[in-house]
Amino acid sequence: MEFLGSLDPILLARIQFAFTVSFHIIFPAFTIGLASWLAVVEGCWLKTKKPVYKEIYKLWVKIFAVAFGLGVVSGVVMSFQFGTNWSVFSDRTGNVLGPLLAYEVLTAFFLEGSFLGIMLFGWGRVSDKMHFVSTVVVAIGTLFSAFWILAANSWMHTPQGFEMRSDGILYPLNWLEIIFNPSFPYRFSHMVTGAYLTTAFTVGGIGAWYIWRKKFKAHGKVMLGMAMIMAVLVAPLQLFIGDLHGLNTLKHQPVKIAAMEGNWEHERSMPLTVFAIPDEEAETNHMALEIPKLGSFVLTHDWEGEVPTLKEFAKEDRPPVIPVFYAFRVMVSIGMLMILTGVFALILHFRKKLFETKWFLLWCMALTPSGFIAILAGWFVTEIGRQPWVAYGIIRTSEAASPVLGEYVALSLMAFIVAYTIIFGSGTYYILKLLAKGPNVDEAPLGVHQKKDGKLKEAKT
Repeated sequence: MEFLGSLDPILLARIQFAFTVSFHIIFPAFTIGLASWLAVVEGCWLKTKKPVYKEIYKLWVKIFAVAFGLGVVSGVVMSFQFGTNWSVFSDRTGNVLGPLLAYEVLTAFFLEGSFLGIMLFGWGRVSDKMHFVSTVVVAIGTLFSAFWILAANSWMHTPQGFEMRSDGILYPLNWLEIIFNPSFPYRFSHMVTGAYLTTAFTVGGIGAWYIWRKKFKAHGKVMLGMAMIMAVLVAPLQLFIGDLHGLNTLKHQPVKIAAMEGNWEHERSMPLTVFAIPDEEAETNHMALEIPKLGSFVLTHDWEGEVPTLKEFAKEDRPPVIPVFYAFRVMVSIGMLMILTGVFALILHFRKKLFETKWFLLWCMALTPSGFIAILAGWFVTEIGRQPWVAYGIIRTSEAASPVLGEYVALSLMAFIVAYTIIFGSGTYYILKLLAKGPNVDEAPLGVHQKKDGKLKEAKT
């Protein structure tokens, strides 16, 4: 206990929040994309009445329900930490952030919770059109949830529309400025497209697995085909949005950009650092692999563009460089792989070999978790890159923590690790079991029987 009590409570609180938010973010990201995709799949079924679409829907709606439940559980735990570990932050910013989080519950959670029951249990109890409307409403609810959460989080990066009075408490002045703060449009669109790509590559990887196993091939072709449409269209769009987001970050959080690029001293004509080992003590990079001038062009769209350097900022005002530097490269690398996947898919589609090319099926299977990794890497860049501020330029992280002993934070962190391992491990295991079982092909319409390999034949009378 003496050892635990000697640990830094602020560092432990940050680790605990990072642990819980890392678990939480992957589930909403997945359900945002999955809900919209389910709406598309059910729409295809209503239009064509092909059983394969309904069977795919019934498989993935179960997975959606599990992921949704895990997201709710992790979200509740995470929000409680604002009171336990970050009470000073909650007290000072509650007038601004509290209503935004309340709106998320009122407009999104109630909407999702109300219609999720119809999605899961409404088949045969409501009309087909009403069931489809319920799916669409849940999909809209997930977007509402992302809207309010990203509005609150973006405000922490680019705060405006408030005043700080003599008591240190922040008071709202303009809600439109608070909600639509300078970084919100870019972060919201970047997150939503990232969620869509996460779902697409998860679904596409499972579809490729079904085709590879020669089981549920009809379902696998639909899943992989729809996923590759997203890879072709949305992955390049994500690159464009990311570029706009980078320009916005350069304007409002220049030190974060300097950390992302590991730029210590190049004010103009900055090279693009493909790889390096940043040394924060020596304020330099070791074993740097650089492309001359490309960094300035990417960041400013000018080969001679002026960019921020880490040495411009005092050490106490810089974020940790190493995690930001490497996480950014992981995110970008996965994004480029997604774009490359779309190119491969287009070539194979025109050659009519999209579903027969074994190396491509293996490629898609390998990229199944890529969206989740990219989401986490991007979140690390965003949140660690904001340090040492919890509300950028206004409240430092060191000023926001609760007066709690380090031993209590450490004990609760260990309890979280144990509980999350059991709960989320069980949930993930159940999802994998559902995917291994595959679509329930015994629920085909009257007069039609579907074999387990996905091939249709007329039932004997």
